[in-house]
Amino acid sequence: MDNLELLYKPLSVSRAGSGGRLIVASNRVPVPTASGVPAAGGLAVALQSALRGRGGVWFGWSGKTSQDVDPAPQLRTLGPISFAVSDLTRRDVAEFYHGFANRTLWPICHYRLDLARHSEGDAAGYFRVNEFFARRLEKMLRADDIIWIHDYHFIPMATFLRLLGVKNRIGYFHHIPWPSPETAAAMPGYGRLLRAFGAYDVVGFQTQPDVNNFRACLTAAGAGRAIDADWCESGGRQFKVGAFPISIDAEAFALEARLAERNVLVKRMRASLEGRPMLIGVDRLDYSKGIKSRLEAFAACLENYPHIAKARATMLQITPKSRSEIPEYARIQNEVAEEVGHINGKHGDIDWTPLRYINKTMSQAALAGLYRLARVGLVTPLRDGMNLVAKEYVAAQSPDDPGVLVLSQYAGAAQELKAALIVNPYDIGATSAAIARAIEMPLEERKDRWRDMMVALRANSIDHWTANCLKAITGGAAEEPECSLHPAGSIIRSGAIARAEPWLAASPIWSSLGY
Repeated sequence: MDNLELLYKPLSVSRAGSGGRLIVASNRVPVPTASGVPAAGGLAVALQSALRGRGGVWFGWSGKTSQDVDPAPQLRTLGPISFAVSDLTRRDVAEFYHGFANRTLWPICHYRLDLARHSEGDAAGYFRVNEFFARRLEKMLRADDIIWIHDYHFIPMATFLRLLGVKNRIGYFHHIPWPSPETAAAMPGYGRLLRAFGAYDVVGFQTQPDVNNFRACLTAAGAGRAIDADWCESGGRQFKVGAFPISIDAEAFALEARLAERNVLVKRMRASLEGRPMLIGVDRLDYSKGIKSRLEAFAACLENYPHIAKARATMLQITPKSRSEIPEYARIQNEVAEEVGHINGKHGDIDWTPLRYINKTMSQAALAGLYRLARVGLVTPLRDGMNLVAKEYVAAQSPDDPGVLVLSQYAGAAQELKAALIVNPYDIGATSAAIARAIEMPLEERKDRWRDMMVALRANSIDHWTANCLKAITGGAAEEPECSLHPAGSIIRSGAIARAEPWLAASPIWSSLGY
């Protein structure tokens, strides 16, 4: 890693408007490899493109642990982009990442209250780590930087930045679903989390239902109010709230899929099918993805539609393992593996394995080619913020012979890809019927549905998403209503906040400001 001197060195900048650097903060940072190659992925590519355009810093956790409670930040620079990361202690990782973020916020936001863990220690660790990162980030900021914070790991980071006197424009994007008030209320420290959003200038969600849920939560909890269709108020600050559905570069992905027809792995898969129809599912191994229910629906399709079984339809499920340290994830790994064995044992034959199950990652090129090869794309999460696999599957299809997308009504992508076969993933029978319909769908209907979905993808590319988010954060999307700030730039207006947020009283930042 490089020396941090240039990153922290003050710069003479213009304070007029939005001409400064872009500062992206996310839990994990795609730090370039030693060879200078940045990590791949649609979101990473889009954010790196925005960072290159303005210059800036991508800041977050290194993904590593350290025994040092105050580890030295690490920096790697690639052109105009600096990637700044910091290690965390084992305790921080246990409480902040494995604990509150992934065993409390994640299940609640995905409507799995039965899996949510309530721990005061984890909650304290979550806020402590957010303060730690805020302190690190504040030292790197310049007066006209634009700050864009991503996802549920860092909801309260802007609160700590404001308490440190940061006056910059700060936006937040929530990549996962935001639940209804009765579900969200199960979050420990629910009120303080909601009030933390008031430190932002713009809060973005994937879909309008997510926006509606958030506005309802803010009001029902007495943590703020909705001013109008676009603006909310909390803690004496007004902030914009809107839907910014994330997307992909459909044209680039389509090209990659065409080129991937020559990919060695794709050729092997095509040869092994021997003309049989193929279905594909690609998901990180997570209980929110509905993988077990999807496998059950495929098995029901083989049972209820004998001609599908006779045609020896083959399903490929690619599912890299994730978060195996968390017990709920270890259980779902075992459940899915058992279901795979059951289906193949019951329906398979000596020369036919109905379900091919792979627990490893694949390159984007290989996935693009496999999507193009598949007659049916199965994207059936029980709950998902957006699900870009659905969009990638559509973009990868051949215009002359496109496949059919079977899509859960609980995926954010269903708000845009209305020409997919929309299913309730909890209804195994209806989902199996949709799978059979997709396999048998006439070519002209497949073409019509695909064209309609491509229109939606072209109208909202990943570049559109990035531009729209940054336009809103910089204040270019709408004139901001007047708001009242503390002279130091914080969200604090009076001691009433201290009484409402006793958790802040113990914060070193709070103490240093005399509150």
